[in-house]
Amino acid sequence: MILQDKVALVTGGTSGIGRATAIAYAQQQAKVVVVGRRIDEGEKTVRLIKEAGGEAIFVQADVTKETDVKAMVNKTVDVFGWLDIAFNNAGMGGENPSLIEQTEAEYDRTMNVNVKGVWLSMKSEIAQMLKQGSGSIVNMASVVGVVALPNILLYTASKHAVVGLTKAAALQYAKAGIRINVVAPGAIQTDMFEAVTDEAKAYLTGLHPIGRVGTPIEVANAVLFLSSDLASFTTGETLMVDGGYVAQ
Repeated sequence: MILQDKVALVTGGTSGIGRATAIAYAQQQAKVVVVGRRIDEGEKTVRLIKEAGGEAIFVQADVTKETDVKAMVNKTVDVFGWLDIAFNNAGMGGENPSLIEQTEAEYDRTMNVNVKGVWLSMKSEIAQMLKQGSGSIVNMASVVGVVALPNILLYTASKHAVVGLTKAAALQYAKAGIRINVVAPGAIQTDMFEAVTDEAKAYLTGLHPIGRVGTPIEVANAVLFLSSDLASFTTGETLMVDGGYVAQ
């Protein structure tokens, strides 16, 4: 059990990759804090963990609000005493594919959730980890944090920003015992993927040399590695979980 007695926080833990990772943390004997805006879905994640014999709580929070982010970390420490691991997974997609038709509100919404949310989360998480002298953070990016797709410009920009933010933060806190890395999935079989057209699904599937899209647990396994001491000499890195997408 590579995470036994560790305390792990997961933003966006209400579904998809976040839920799969929260459950995977618990299976490795970590105590899990599930964070999200949707109460029913968050409580379901907690219930699934507890039914499997794990320990977890749900904290409702909007990662674009600093008061909420500080509260989620404070609640973690109040309940479990410390914070070893954070998976900053909360994010959003969906945008008008035409740059000239995109609105300022659309830009702000994407950047606030995908970039500001990670920045605010790291601020509070690192502050706590500095008190402890150690910690591991994994941020959620995407293959389009490394390459680009023409019809998701804002999402691409936001995920590039997450990769850059992670690298800079990793360098700043490397000597403080805090490791910060990025996981960058390709197309994954989540609600976001299921919401696109059949034509789009076929197109996305075809981009992956492995011949299929990934599953949430395959991303969760990569996050587990980066979170654990198995990756003790790894920081500032972007781990691709993309079926060979960027290797082409």
